[in-house]
Amino acid sequence: MTDQLQKIQVKIQNNQRINDADALALFESNDLLAIGTLAAAVNQKKNADRVYFNVNRHINYTNICVNQCIFCAFSKLEKDAEGYTLALDDIRAKAEEAVAAGATEIHSVGGLHPRLPFSFYLDMLRTIKAVSPQLHIKAFTAVEIDYFSKISHMPVPEVISALQEAGLGSMPGGGAEILRKEVRDKICPEKISGERWLEVIEQVHNAGLKSNATMLFGHLENYSDRVDHMRRLRELQDRTGGFQSFIPLAFQPDNTRVPGATGVGGVDALKTLAISRIYLDNFQHVKAYWVMLGMKIAQTALCFGVNDLDGTVIEEQIGHDAGADSPQVIAKDRIINLIRKAGKTPVERDTLYNELTVY
Repeated sequence: MTDQLQKIQVKIQNNQRINDADALALFESNDLLAIGTLAAAVNQKKNADRVYFNVNRHINYTNICVNQCIFCAFSKLEKDAEGYTLALDDIRAKAEEAVAAGATEIHSVGGLHPRLPFSFYLDMLRTIKAVSPQLHIKAFTAVEIDYFSKISHMPVPEVISALQEAGLGSMPGGGAEILRKEVRDKICPEKISGERWLEVIEQVHNAGLKSNATMLFGHLENYSDRVDHMRRLRELQDRTGGFQSFIPLAFQPDNTRVPGATGVGGVDALKTLAISRIYLDNFQHVKAYWVMLGMKIAQTALCFGVNDLDGTVIEEQIGHDAGADSPQVIAKDRIINLIRKAGKTPVERDTLYNELTVY
């Protein structure tokens, strides 16, 4: 272990916060196992050997979007043959299937549709809640909330209040991509700014809703962009405490228009997950999103500071449209087995991390 890593190790042992220079040094180090060991020590203090998952279902209600971000393979224009918008009856049927499969959560995000009124989203929430009041709805990104504010001519706090009243329980944390302007200008210039994303999420937290936070990595950003992104999240978490988990999303390059992007290798994925565990000391959970990482890397990440494997994720479309070759769904038994084989204790949770069953 280098002198730099040893200094970081001392900080971790003394429960001291690492700074941006430390995080950058970790990214630039090739000692993957040392970084993983540090991350595992941090996670052991926070979560012991517990690894969480839930039984959830994705409903991507439309892929029609006014934004055409170059990294996104999901969005379509209204004129495109592959464009779709689910009717409320279809959404109800998917929610019924989720309940039948034992799901405790519906995860729902979609494109910024040019013609759907704000009332559609309220009706969608009410439709899901009518199927089962116990279903927790984790829906909409800060990008969608900002868009709802525009189309409804309502300020963001009023939008959030209306969504809560209709059944919104928490938010998934997408749309953050990379918060730094220089990167956003290249990959998603039409999307709200990183500053606006943070503003909206702060208002979400102030309304009493929990959210996750994501970071899309492995495209045109560099290490300092990643550290800058995590610093802004850590600062917001210091103020609100509203983030539940951090989810680094491995960029999938297929069917996207990012020049020269090749995606994320296993070493970079594990390093990024581990460093986020060390740096984000005020986040309880770091999630390995197996849809984009693949099952083997996600499982290995459990030895690199990760303590959450997301869930059963029935019918995810956004990552798969970009070339993710993971399954569309995995059975609960398989998740439990993956966690056990990593030497950890599987814990089924609800969306808000209440423990349902310890296996």
